[in-house]
Amino acid sequence: MPTHPDMTTAHPYDETSESSVQASMPPTADSRGQDETPGGTDDLLDALQHQVALFARRAEQTRLGGVGQARNSMDRAAYLLLTRLDQDGPTGVKALATGMGIDSSTVTRQVAPLVESGLVKRTSHPDDGRAVVLQLSPRGASRLEQVRASRRELMAVLTREWDEEERTVFCELLTRFNQALSDFQAANS
Repeated sequence: MPTHPDMTTAHPYDETSESSVQASMPPTADSRGQDETPGGTDDLLDALQHQVALFARRAEQTRLGGVGQARNSMDRAAYLLLTRLDQDGPTGVKALATGMGIDSSTVTRQVAPLVESGLVKRTSHPDDGRAVVLQLSPRGASRLEQVRASRRELMAVLTREWDEEERTVFCELLTRFNQALSDFQAANS
């Protein structure tokens, strides 16, 4: 049994091979005997938290950065900031931080290299010339689209054996899970 580098004991679900994924899942209603106690929910939650932990580790290791030339060419923070600016348009640091659920100082620190590299530009607020807003530059928009295309291709590769409904359901559930995490973080900060 392999040992996790971040754990002192071996874990039976170290790899996500088909057999270990099935082993990490609780018995289904069809496979459980009538005598089994309702510990299935705990088993399912254990399997879920383990799969989320594996996902987080593997996502960090691979950075889910895409495929081809754009692979791993943009870190997660930059990608999320550029995507937010693309969606929201010119935005102040405070509003950007609030929308992303992070601290203003973190946004300021993360956006500095994006401004230096010409992916983001600082401009005057359209309604209040004294205020400064951050805006995606044409170069930033082009670079973001290159990275998106690479990441889209990676998602296609990773889910190539899934049908459209499975991709849709997974996306909907992952979106709900991310929202629940965001709500939990907001309520506990």
